[in-house]
Amino acid sequence: MQELKVLYEDNHIIVVEKIPNIPSQADKTNDIDMLSVVKQYIKEKYHKPGEVYLGLVHRLDRPVGGVMVFARTSKSASRLSEQVRQKIFKKKYLAIVDGKMEQNNGTFEDYLLKNERKNISKVVEQKNKNAKYAKLDYEVVTYKEEINLSVLKIKLHTGRHHQIRVQLSSRNHSIYGDQKYGTRGRGKQIALWAYSLTIQHPITKEEMTFEDIPEKIGSWKILEDIM
Repeated sequence: MQELKVLYEDNHIIVVEKIPNIPSQADKTNDIDMLSVVKQYIKEKYHKPGEVYLGLVHRLDRPVGGVMVFARTSKSASRLSEQVRQKIFKKKYLAIVDGKMEQNNGTFEDYLLKNERKNISKVVEQKNKNAKYAKLDYEVVTYKEEINLSVLKIKLHTGRHHQIRVQLSSRNHSIYGDQKYGTRGRGKQIALWAYSLTIQHPITKEEMTFEDIPEKIGSWKILEDIM
């Protein structure tokens, strides 16, 4: 596995680049997960005996890479989790999507229903039982006419299951390489990346923004002239 990329660390938090195709935490596959990877990094770097504490306060879908913050103390974990609940956490994503957007920026609002058995979500009517409100803003970074793909910056207002993927695919702008909801890029890595995360430091209360652009290889070569 590739070396862990650490964006920031202190005694309270550690911010890293989540590696694509690795789960945020252990799941039924028993594959290596980011929580374990970061724990091992801390254990080795600081020569810590026994079990290392590390709090998981948010997740990224398994195929998605980008910025993740972990808590190094239980107090930090509690405060960061509260920030998630209060929507102080601000997440922004890059996505490469099929086609040309109808507007250069806009807002999508939907109600999503998760199918637990199939691990997929879909857009439904508000009156549908168990449907959850989902909102995001998007901005077009560029449109490449020759390949009919757009690069978007996306700001999440809610954190629903597969939200970005579902909201875009429901409007015929599925994410390139999305194996569940996509129409193009079969067999490719999904072109969705959590490039920016803003939090309040759990102890100092300072607002901190961490940014991490994907390596410009594969589908992300499209960023070479723009970011």
